[in-house]
Amino acid sequence: MKKSIINFLKSINRSLFYRLNNHLQALLNEELKPVYSILDVGCGTNSHLRILKNANHYKVGVDIYKPSILKSRKQNIHDNYIQMNVNELESTIRDKSFDCVIAFDLIEHLETDDGLRLIKAMEKVALSKVILLTPNGFIPQTKYEGNQYQVHLSGWETDEMIKMGYRVIGINGWKKMYKVKNEMAEIRWFPKFFWHKIAMLSHLITKHYPHHAFQLLCIKEL
Repeated sequence: MKKSIINFLKSINRSLFYRLNNHLQALLNEELKPVYSILDVGCGTNSHLRILKNANHYKVGVDIYKPSILKSRKQNIHDNYIQMNVNELESTIRDKSFDCVIAFDLIEHLETDDGLRLIKAMEKVALSKVILLTPNGFIPQTKYEGNQYQVHLSGWETDEMIKMGYRVIGINGWKKMYKVKNEMAEIRWFPKFFWHKIAMLSHLITKHYPHHAFQLLCIKEL
């Protein structure tokens, strides 16, 4: 009897936390299901597009840093790549040429005015949807791995994204449970394994209250 209860609890744990650990994947799969062509602005080395289930997407990655493009290409994350400064997006990519334009963990690396210009350019290039993923507020980060473009220059809040017409979903649980160490976010308290699970559980609440979430997933239908 005791063994069956333990197995039952393990089954619940696996089922629940698998879904919570993969909540971003589930959201992206749902949001990108209706689209075919995707422009991934600031794609970096390991874009979240790698987790998409739909193999029929046509994906183009854009990044200014050539080593990032080379690493991404080795993983076959995108079908094509363009090395360019994202500030040149509007003058380089034709209007309404991609169904969806995305920027994951990018706009915080730009000064606020440049970030706003980029968002407007993305909205011109996109035919139906723009998706942004960014930290909730300003989180300090310096360059690392020789990449000067990793420095954080701005922070973005829920209310300003809503004013620009974006639907905002809180990602990765309660913001105060995280800290930044060696340029990476990690759980603040020990044991980290336990508090990571609590952070994932808190996502069930903060996804509806993005002001308190660690990251913001922002979607705009055009």
